[in-house]
Amino acid sequence: MKACLALLAALTVSLPLAAEEHNPDALFAIKDLKIGQVSDTEGLTGVTVLRFDKGATASVDVRGAAPGTRETDLLKPENLVDKVHAIVLSGGSAFGLDAMSGVARQLEADGIGFNTGVARVPIVTGAVLFDLVVGDPKARPDAGMGALAARSASRSGLKEGNVGAGTGASVGKIRGMEYATKSGLGVYSVQLDNGLVVGAIVAVNAWGDVYNRDGTILAGTRDDKGFVPGTALIFQGANEPGFVGKNTTIGAIVTNATLTKSEALKVAQMAHDGYARAIRPVHTMNDGDAIFAAGTGEIGSVNINTLGVIAAEVMETAIHRAVMAAESAGGLPALSEVGGQ
Repeated sequence: MKACLALLAALTVSLPLAAEEHNPDALFAIKDLKIGQVSDTEGLTGVTVLRFDKGATASVDVRGAAPGTRETDLLKPENLVDKVHAIVLSGGSAFGLDAMSGVARQLEADGIGFNTGVARVPIVTGAVLFDLVVGDPKARPDAGMGALAARSASRSGLKEGNVGAGTGASVGKIRGMEYATKSGLGVYSVQLDNGLVVGAIVAVNAWGDVYNRDGTILAGTRDDKGFVPGTALIFQGANEPGFVGKNTTIGAIVTNATLTKSEALKVAQMAHDGYARAIRPVHTMNDGDAIFAAGTGEIGSVNINTLGVIAAEVMETAIHRAVMAAESAGGLPALSEVGGQ
């Protein structure tokens, strides 16, 4: 009962938690997880690598219509391999998929991978977002950047905001990029008294706006006075001109629970509720929204309904933290600099 009450208090706050109220390193209560991030602060792109040297059972749910992914078919419950060694979140659009090859090479050099009998093959999956319109469009995460992120992965010093896959992220593009707001990468996790840890890490690069739990806009589409509801503008006929696939929110739910691939898929599906509550509109033709879910198996099985509900809550808060921690860059203001709040 004590754990339930504490969790309820943590998850029913009316506003997202301020950066100083939660330490991102709390995610490392999951012992078999390491995270590495590399950021190009001039070109405004980057890569975030979740590393599972012992392997983690994982799946993915892709709901946006413009995705860029690697090795997601093997995550289907009916397919053979049931462990991944890294989940990669990257900028650079399709070019960013190169970073995942670098991660795989680094893991192979470290002796990590699926044992085929003749070689260890690292199972590396991931997704990319489109950040080419912010910063230098020729700056993209490559194999070298991916290898460096995997090599530098650690269990401390996890950063939020303009880092990793969130370096060039932005939100609120319904009126066009000139009215968008800088976003970034967010992290949030909870730990229950029974030892269960559930965390979310997400790079928020949405076409839509980010909303508080009380229904007010936290960050997104701007006008001269502050933020305006992009959804209302759509009702009025507004739409971003030209190529609109400059978006995609990509993230992962990580838990220390034991999961099957089918259970991981259900957790990823339920975690999309966090996207839907925090981002409006979401899962559009202009986004490649995806959520991975991974269980390290450090503790036993848990109730999947419970895990999925918590996953949606921590994902929603991680999205809030992504825009709260962001700093202005690439000509886009951050939340802290937009007037009318």
